[in-house]
Amino acid sequence: MRIDKLIWALRLYKTRSLASKACANEQVKLNGNFVKSAKLVQPGDEISVKVIPIWRSFKVLEIPKSRVGAKLLPVYRIETTTPTDLTQLEQIQQINRSNKKLGIKGRPTKKVRRDLDKLN
Repeated sequence: MRIDKLIWALRLYKTRSLASKACANEQVKLNGNFVKSAKLVQPGDEISVKVIPIWRSFKVLEIPKSRVGAKLLPVYRIETTTPTDLTQLEQIQQINRSNKKLGIKGRPTKKVRRDLDKLN
């Protein structure tokens, strides 16, 4: 199965087009090497997906015929990401959720920067 179709089928990306774009932008590795979306995957291969700020790693156990339900994922893949990386990812996601609740949306605007400079 093609790697873009597989990472979509294993629920690593919401849509197949997002999976293809991730392969084109070098956000997907197969056995440690960046791959194009047409690369074929076999059982036993190691897939790494860039989730800022870490690389999440998975070992493919079986190849599904189509998109898999969430309850069936352990049959097809095992996550091999280190626990320290997973805790770092969880901390970043928690910070982003709290910033979103506060209304912070990334870089401050020019007006907000000026207001912050006035406070200093």
